[in-house]
Parts: sequence; C-alpha cells; structure tokens
Amino acid sequence: MSEILVLVDHVDGAVRKPTLELLTLARRLGEPSAVLLGGGDATADLAAKLGEYGAAKVYAADAPEFADYLVVPKVDAMEQVAKTASPAAVLVTASGEGKEVAARLALRLGSGVITDAVDVEAGEGGPVATQSVFAASFTVKSQVTKGVPVITVKPNATSPEPAAAAGAVEAVSVSFSEAATGVKVTARSPKVSSGRPELTEAAIVVSGGRGVGAADGFKVVEELADSLGAAVGASRAAVDAGWYPHSNQVGQTGKTVSPQLYIANGISGAIQHRAGMQTSKTVVAVNKDEEAPIFELVDFGVVGDLFQVLPQLTEEIKTRKG
Repeated sequence: MSEILVLVDHVDGAVRKPTLELLTLARRLGEPSAVLLGGGDATADLAAKLGEYGAAKVYAADAPEFADYLVVPKVDAMEQVAKTASPAAVLVTASGEGKEVAARLALRLGSGVITDAVDVEAGEGGPVATQSVFAASFTVKSQVTKGVPVITVKPNATSPEPAAAAGAVEAVSVSFSEAATGVKVTARSPKVSSGRPELTEAAIVVSGGRGVGAADGFKVVEELADSLGAAVGASRAAVDAGWYPHSNQVGQTGKTVSPQLYIANGISGAIQHRAGMQTSKTVVAVNKDEEAPIFELVDFGVVGDLFQVLPQLTEEIKTRKG
C-alpha cells in the first residue's frame, strides 16, 4: 500500500484536530505516515495519539530550528522525508503556515500543489481533491499530474475517525539549508485565550455583522456561541467599524471556515463574506431584512430582530442542555 505523508500540526504537546482529519482522509489514499517536527519531550505521547488515528509510522525530527526560525526548517525536513519515503501524496492543513510549507515543498519536489481542498479521495492516476472556488460559486475536482501531489486541506473537511495503527517512531536527522536560518523568531507573545474554539477549526461558528449595531451588540452573539461551545466570527463591516477584532473576521479578506453549523446574525451576505463561509455544512441566518442576500444560501432562515431572536435561542439551548 502506498505511503501518504501527513504533516502534524501540534501545540502545547497536543495534536490539533485538523491533523486527525488528515490522517482519516489519508487512509482513503494509502497507508498514513505522520511527520512530527519539534515534538520535544511530548514526542512519545504525540506519536501514540497519531497511531490511534491510523499513522503506521511517525517520522520524528527534533531540533531548535523548528521553533527558532520560520517555515523553511520544516520545508527542509519535509523535503528530506518525502525524498526518502517516496510517498504517493503529502497532506498538509490549509492554515497560513501550512499553505506556505506546501507551496515551497511542491516547488522543491518539482510537483503540483492543490490548496484549500474540502475533500480528498482516491482516483485513477492519484488522489482527487475537491475544491470550492470563485467564492464558492463552483465545486471542482482537481488532480496533480506531475510529481508527488502536495495537497492542503481545510479544517472540518471530514470527521476524525480512530483507526488503531502502530504509530512506530522513526527518528529523522535533518540537514538544514542556509535559507533555513534566514529569518529568526525574536519574540513570542501568547494569545489571550477566550476559552472558545479556534475559529477555523470550530465545528460551530456564530457570527455577527453590521446588524449588531455596535461593539456591545456582540454580547448576544457571544452568549449564543458560548451556549453552543462555538467560536465567534464577524463580518468585514463589523471589523472595519472596530466592533470586533480582525482575527475573527470571516470572509475573502479574513478567515475561511467550514463548520458543521454556521449561524449568521445581522449579516447581509455580501459575496466577500460568503466566500469565507459558504462551504459550511448547515447555514442558519437571522436578519430583519427578508431581502438580504444571505437568505439565498441558508438551510434555515429567521426574519427577525437578532436582539429578540438570539436571547430566546440561547435560553432554549440552555434549558435543553440543563
């Protein structure tokens, strides 16, 4: 069975959910092998988790360069593992860093690259990736025709499914290129945690737009999100008005999300916003304008004042949970 490499995304000694999704998808294509870079003392625990989700082998490399410099050390490592293992494909999470690693790796391998896939399946001649393009107006299937396919996959493309495998650790010694130390990380500031899920990885996202009226208006959005264990998003209009941080913006100039459930509140549904959330599995909108474009793509719509609808919904959710 062909080997499929999966670059591991991990933080604070834990494997992030999108990596488990990649391992699940990789099993459709061949035998998953994880590439774990900079695991440190947590390497054994991380490898055990990766094995639970189908990684037959874990290529582990540990060096200060992975933390002290930007993406090039990871590209060096991926290139060396790929050239040794000769995989049938390489899967990477479609994060900002993941897409940069994928692009650089594909260039070094002389291969084609596909970004922002929402699904991957086996096909004649190699993996077939499904993409949502042109602001999610079209769904296309793409296939790399040269070299080892390098594919970045959006979070929430599938549900992680355990499948016990060996997870055998194979230590890798990486020779770093001169370019690896070209840009050094000089300082880090931990992000203040809101206690909510990461926006791009969340299974549920509750967003607010111009209709919330002011920064204080996001309180009802946040309360609904917290009752659902959801992440909070915002439209460009709300961000530009200074009502919510740019890091929470959903849209073409913000972040792209593909949750199981997306609830849009006071958001008209301009193409810029739709481009960032249209691949959500189920979309619900609350807007007092029944002509709002957002209603063209929703599964469920509520024409009403969000300041009346959301508190009622939050209370109902709390009652059913309690």
